[in-house]
This record gives sequence, structure tokens and C-alpha cells, in this order.
Amino acid sequence: MDESAKRSRSEAPVFVVGSPRSGNNFLYHTLLSSGGFAIYRASAQVFNMMVPKFGDPGTPRNRERMLKAWLASPYFERTGLDAATIEKKIREGCGNGGDFLRIVMDEMCRKQGVQRWATVSVEEMLYIPEIKRTIPNALVIHIIRDGRDVALSLAKMGFVRSFPWDHKKGRLVAALYWEWIVRKGRRYGQRLGPDYLEVHYEDLVQSPRETLNKMGEFIDHDLDYDRIQRSGVGTVSEPNTSFQPGAERAAFNPVGRWRNGYSKQELAMLEKSVGPLLAELGYPLETTHSESDFNLHSLTRVLYDSFFELKLMLKSNTPLGRLFVNIDTMKNSASFVR
Repeated sequence: MDESAKRSRSEAPVFVVGSPRSGNNFLYHTLLSSGGFAIYRASAQVFNMMVPKFGDPGTPRNRERMLKAWLASPYFERTGLDAATIEKKIREGCGNGGDFLRIVMDEMCRKQGVQRWATVSVEEMLYIPEIKRTIPNALVIHIIRDGRDVALSLAKMGFVRSFPWDHKKGRLVAALYWEWIVRKGRRYGQRLGPDYLEVHYEDLVQSPRETLNKMGEFIDHDLDYDRIQRSGVGTVSEPNTSFQPGAERAAFNPVGRWRNGYSKQELAMLEKSVGPLLAELGYPLETTHSESDFNLHSLTRVLYDSFFELKLMLKSNTPLGRLFVNIDTMKNSASFVR
């Protein structure tokens, strides 16, 4: 790699993506704690919410509506930027969602005196092709967590709704959602070649130094474990965080909660449904198929996959996308980075 390419990579923006409840914010906080990144305690929600809500900002009318809503939101307030400056730059140089995000984040870098920025957003990996098209030097880190733990958390939050006739299968449906979004993200990501990296949440928690070295090499950034602990942005320094040492860490273990979260039969059902992906990702299965007399019918799987795809298509490619995004309800823990 020549010097200009190396310098370009060391300044490239980093997108942290992954299924909800997979440690996205924790990984993002880890990057911010390493130093050299603009500190932004929110996620701009450009690809996932703003563009679907207002349409392509390359169109002046869409751009003005999007800009007006964003400047009136806490997403702008948390940037600490001057509204007039951002308005001027976006009106002069914004042709798409990537331009919008880049202009905002570059201005934050300039104000904070750093060279690069990172971002995180729930489900933004569903927009990897558009991210890469509009921000060609983007580097993508996909954080993957054991789907059995993710399904427990998603079901508890009510993040994924089951069909009425499946209301008692919430965890299994949540596992299907995890499988769908992770497979989709991997397909998109693997098209990026050397600009895409997969990291397991469990490795980041249990072998942080080795995992940070791997990520640091990928983004060409010094991710020093000790410095990250000292800086401690967000969840890196909060009580019960995954990096807590000694007794505190032993008292709070976010890995393998599924072992006490399912009945034996329910775990067998779940593993029979999403076990192939779990195994593909290196997560050993606890049960065998013979332990369950149940499996989500193939038609049911097709229905859920088709439903997830339809929602994404309507949100991303049709005016109905505006119905899927409510700016007032974007102010939640998935949108803000504490």
C-alpha cells in the first residue's frame, strides 16, 4: 500500500453496523475512546431514517425539508455546530444522503481538531450499498453477536412483531429477524472486499486486546486497550460495562445469557430454525434436532423473510417510507449514544 493510500485509509470514515442488540453502541464507544475520532453522542440517522422520510436530498425541495427537520432535532443539537454554517454547506454541496452526513461530520472534525469520524445506527447495514456508493472511502465494521442472546433481548423489547397467529413465538420470530438481517448485512459487506470486517461481540468482550488489534489494523488506527479504558466514552466507562475488570466484570457477563433464558424445548426450537447460521458463524449448538419435535414451517420462514424484505423495500424505495419513520419517535436509546 502506497503512502497516499495508507493516509487515506487512516482518515476514512468508519461505519459500525449490526443487528440491533448486538453491541453496536459499545463498539462505537470503543472507537471514540481510542482518540482521534470526532465525538458525537448520537447517530445522525441519515440513511436509515432521514432519507426514507424526506426523499433524496439531491432534490432541492427534499433537501430543504430534511434540513429543516434535522436542524430542529436533538441530532443536530448534539453536534455542537453552528446552524448557519451547516445550512450553507449543505445547500451548496449536498447531492445525496452521503453528502449530507459527510458535510456534518467533516465540520465536526474541523471544530474538534481531529482527522476522522465514525458513526453507528440501528439497521444501517441494510443501506451498505448506498453508503458505499455515496461515501466511497467508507470502512464498514459489522459486529455480530450470538443470535440466541440477541433474540432474548429483541423479544423483551418487543422490537420484532410476530404475526397474530404466532404471538407465542416471539423469541423464535426475533431469531428469524436476526438471521435475516445478519445474512443480508454479510452479503452486502462481502461485496466490499478489504473495506469490510466482521467482529464478534463475544471476542470484543472476552479477548479485547486481540480484537482491538485486528480492528485497528483494518481501519489503520491505534486502538490501544489501556487508553480506551482510561478515556472511557459512554458504555466503556459506565458500571457493568463489558470491559470492567475483576469482580465487577464477573458479576456482569453479557455473553451466553441464553443459557438461562430458554427452556430446553424452546432452545431446541430456536436452534433448529437458525442453527445453520449460528454454526456458520462459529457458535456451537447446545441441542440436537432430535430434542425438538417442532420447526418453523418453511412457509412461515418465507412469510417472515418476505415481510422483512417488503418493509425494507417500502421504506427505502416508495413514498410509503414516510409512514415508517416518525421523527418524534426517533428519540430513543437506539438513536442516541450516551
